[in-house]
Amino acid sequence: MSAPPSQRASQTVPSTRTVTTERYDFFRVIQSYLDEAARHVNVPEHVRGILREPKNELIVHFPVRMDNGEYRLFKGYRIQHSNILGPFKGGMRYHEHASLDDFKALAAMMTWKCALMNLPFGGGKGGIKFDPRGVSRDELGRITRRFFHALGSNIGPDYDVPAPDVGTNAQTMAWALDTYLNTVGMVHKTAASGVVTGKPVASGGTVGRETATGQGVVHCISEWARRTRFKLEGKKLIVQGFGNVGSNTAVILAALGVSLVAVGDHTGYLYNPEGFNVHRLKQYVAQNGSIAGYANGQKITREEFFAVQADIFVPAALENQIGATEAEALQVSLVAEGANGPCSPEGEAVLARRGIELLPDVLANAGGVTVSYYEWVQNKRSETWALEEVEERLEKAMLDAYDRMSQFAKTHNCGNRIACYGVALQRLVQVYVEREIFP
Repeated sequence: MSAPPSQRASQTVPSTRTVTTERYDFFRVIQSYLDEAARHVNVPEHVRGILREPKNELIVHFPVRMDNGEYRLFKGYRIQHSNILGPFKGGMRYHEHASLDDFKALAAMMTWKCALMNLPFGGGKGGIKFDPRGVSRDELGRITRRFFHALGSNIGPDYDVPAPDVGTNAQTMAWALDTYLNTVGMVHKTAASGVVTGKPVASGGTVGRETATGQGVVHCISEWARRTRFKLEGKKLIVQGFGNVGSNTAVILAALGVSLVAVGDHTGYLYNPEGFNVHRLKQYVAQNGSIAGYANGQKITREEFFAVQADIFVPAALENQIGATEAEALQVSLVAEGANGPCSPEGEAVLARRGIELLPDVLANAGGVTVSYYEWVQNKRSETWALEEVEERLEKAMLDAYDRMSQFAKTHNCGNRIACYGVALQRLVQVYVEREIFP
C-alpha cells in the first residue's frame, strides 16, 4: 500500500501482538530448526540429545527495596545452554513477559550464533520478569545489583559472560560489573572486567559495540544487495522496534541512501512517505523512551504497517511478530531479522512461497555478540582497539559467515536459516566427536 487510509490513521496498536490462542512455544520452534538442520548434517544421536536441552537452568528470587520503602520480590533467570566451545555468552533481558521457555530458546540461539560466527563461546541468556519502564532509575540500579549478586559465581569472565538485551543497556552492564567486582571478583579486578560485555567505554567497553548489532544487519543487507545486484540507494525501509538495533540499522542504511518510511515500537506505528529524519527520530526516542508523540509521522495501525510498500523490512522488536498474516501483507523484497525469532515458521513459509528473501537472526544480528567477543578479548589482554580495527574485523566476520551460509544453502538446497544452523551444527558436532563425552 502506498498511503494508509486516513480514516484509520488515529489508531495506535502496540507492536507485540496479543496471542489469544495457544501460547507460542518459542523453545519448541528453535528445537525444530535443530532437527531440520540435523537432516543435512551427520549428527550422532547423543550429541543431538545434548543440544536439545540447556546444560543449566537457574532461577533466583531476590527482594529489592523500592523508593517508597517497601520491598518487592523479583524473579530472575539465567539459562546456560552450552559451553562446549567456550564460556556461556548471551544477553540479559528485562521484560514483563519474560519466561523460562523463552530464555531457553534464546540461549540455544546463542549457541548456534556463536558457533556460526566461529567465536569461542557457547550460548546463554537470562533476565528478570518485570517492566523496567515502570521503575525509577535508582530502583533499576538496585534491582540489577541484587540480581547479579544473587547469581554470584554462576557468572564470570571464563564461565558465563552476560551482555545487554531488550530492556537493558550499557548502564545496566556498568552496575553489573561493579557489583561483581565488589563481591565475587574483588580479588582479581583487572582479570574480572570481562565478566560482562556491552559496558560503557570508560568502564572497559569497546568502541563500536553500541552500533555493532545494527552494523552487522547492514553488512548482511549490503552483501545480499551486492550478490543480487540490488541497488540500495533510493530504496525504502520499514523497521519494527526502534531501540538500539532498529535505530542504528536505520541510521547506517540512511547513509547508504535507504529511506525509512514506516516505523513501529511498543507504543504504535508511524508512517511518512517522504521518509523520516532517522537522526532526529533516534534522538527523540532516546529522550522520550518511544516513538509516541513524534510529530513528523502519521499514525497507522499494525495491519497498515505490514502492508506499507517498501523494499526492506527489519523486524527489531520481539519474537513471533511475523506470522502467516503479516507475511502475506508484506510488500518488500528482503526481511533482515534484527530481533531474535521475529518470524514464526508459518510466516517464514509464506515468505519463501512469495519469493521474499530472509536473512535469519542467527546471522543478521550476530554483530552484537561478535563485537562483544572483541570487547572480552581486549579486557583479557588489557588492550584498547581503535574503532577502525573493530569495524574491519566485524565486516570480515559477517561476510565470512554470510558466505558459509550461502555455500551450505546451495549445497544442501535449503533456506538460509537452516543453512546457518547447519554450519553451526557441523562445528559443534566436530568438537563433540573429537573431545568425546567425559568420562
